[in-house]
Amino acid sequence: MSSSFMTPIRRYFRNANRWLTQTPERALDQAYDAALMIKAIEDQHFNGEKISRHAGRHSENVLAYFEAELRKYLKIAEVRLTEFKASRFVVDSTNSTLYNRSMTLTPGDREKADIFLEKLQFIDAVLERYKPETSRSKALVPVSQVQNPNVSVRANAKAYSAQRPQQVYDGDFSEEDDNSVLDKTGALPRSILGTLNRIKRDLDPNSEQEVVQTFRNSKAKTLISMRLILLLIIVPLLTQQFSKTFVIGPIVDRIWEPEKQGIFINFELEEEALKEFNTFKERLEFDKMLGRAPDIINESEAGMEKLLQEKAQEIAASYSKTSAGAVKNVFADLFALIAFAIVLITNRRDLQILKSFIDETVYGLSDSAKAFIIILFTDMFVGFHSPHGWEVLLEGIARHLGLPASRDFIFLFIATFPVILDTIFKYWIFRYLNRISPSAVATYKNMNET
Repeated sequence: MSSSFMTPIRRYFRNANRWLTQTPERALDQAYDAALMIKAIEDQHFNGEKISRHAGRHSENVLAYFEAELRKYLKIAEVRLTEFKASRFVVDSTNSTLYNRSMTLTPGDREKADIFLEKLQFIDAVLERYKPETSRSKALVPVSQVQNPNVSVRANAKAYSAQRPQQVYDGDFSEEDDNSVLDKTGALPRSILGTLNRIKRDLDPNSEQEVVQTFRNSKAKTLISMRLILLLIIVPLLTQQFSKTFVIGPIVDRIWEPEKQGIFINFELEEEALKEFNTFKERLEFDKMLGRAPDIINESEAGMEKLLQEKAQEIAASYSKTSAGAVKNVFADLFALIAFAIVLITNRRDLQILKSFIDETVYGLSDSAKAFIIILFTDMFVGFHSPHGWEVLLEGIARHLGLPASRDFIFLFIATFPVILDTIFKYWIFRYLNRISPSAVATYKNMNET
């Protein structure tokens, strides 16, 4: 192999090795710059304190801007630190043979290591202020909120703040209000402790502000959840109808030719067309025998052939339109799925709020309501009569997409998927509901046995 060909390859590997070797330092510098930006915002606008709603007097729009900047720089710092660790591991593993040859460190290496340590310490000091406390409850809804109706407002507000990891909160409430039944038990009954906490809260001069703030948080969460639900429903439907009517429909109508593509997109449509034609033919013969047929049939056999030919052409046009509509549905549904995914991607923060809202709504129901909903869904989707519903649903989906409804696939789906759903329901009841609301599980078992 000629040297002129090897030279560009060597240059390429040399540049790639240089880029890989410089990756840890480059990633650390970017993380350090992000931490510096956070520190600059703290010093200039929050008197050197943590960026929060209580550290400075700013309007809502200004606070929203600073919180967005904080989230951006925190994300950059975390990603670049991960890149620093991974690239450092790769570089160390790649250059292990060089380190084995020369174990001595030059003054330049020691100076670079000291700079790395100083930058890492500064980054950790900045990021440590915005890490969530490990003592916070990881559940979206505290167990005490479900079981104890006298749960404190402070615990409720704290649970809501824990549900919003993307938003910065400050002024956390005291840990003594977190009276989760799974976390600790006391010498006194929880009802007495709840009464004492309620009296303490009523005597607190800041309790009214906390109640108002909790109500505002709950109202904002409900509005955001309803808005996201409407977006997830309306946007895909409008996208499907718009794309089918104005984009995909004209294209398919222009290129769809029954003489080339065929009238029927699958054999089931052909069987339905033949059945419809035979029914029409038998009805004409029956009317002819009774003397109720049109005059054109009574006059000659050619009249009947003419009517049959017109009916065949009508059926062919109808089923050709149905086949073209199935092709339109496939592409329109694809556009709708893309729109649905875009809504999810662009509303990740709202999606977390929606999940929290649904959890609070479900777990906040009474025990009998929980048991009723569980029995309703299990009987509907995995119960004795569910195979008929699944069969109708699968046949409707197949017809919508222009696919033949394979009986073998439908029966195999019915034999496996409801079983998987039933297992998931039972695991959820055993793993979560039994721990959060044992009385709801007991009610469910009693209702299921009667």
